[in-house]
Amino acid sequence: MHFRILPVPRDVLARLEGEARLELAFETKELRNICENEAEAKRQFGNAVAEVLKHRLADLDAATSPRDLIAGNPRIGPSNDVMTVDLSEDYHLVFTPNHPHNPTKAAGDIDWGKVSRIRILQIRRQHA
Repeated sequence: MHFRILPVPRDVLARLEGEARLELAFETKELRNICENEAEAKRQFGNAVAEVLKHRLADLDAATSPRDLIAGNPRIGPSNDVMTVDLSEDYHLVFTPNHPHNPTKAAGDIDWGKVSRIRILQIRRQHA
């Protein structure tokens, strides 16, 4: 009998090694309600966007920093203080670091690899 050793996913390994998952906060109670209540998300944005929102929030919950994100075309804004993830062509999830003193690089930019707390600012609709 042969056994194959599979790699341990990074998020599982991080939890085993004691690394904390990304801590989420919300700019408003309304935004928290949308993100935590699938029926409300569907009412506000429709089924397709609500489904993707659920997946992006699960991705954030499993991550140890925003740099772990892959899905949703994650990108840092021009001012380096916000990050955006696509929910659809028109809708985007926008968040910022939420530390008392945000981790920075020598040049003063946010060190997104060291961010472990974020505040979700908005679900923005961008018209084409």
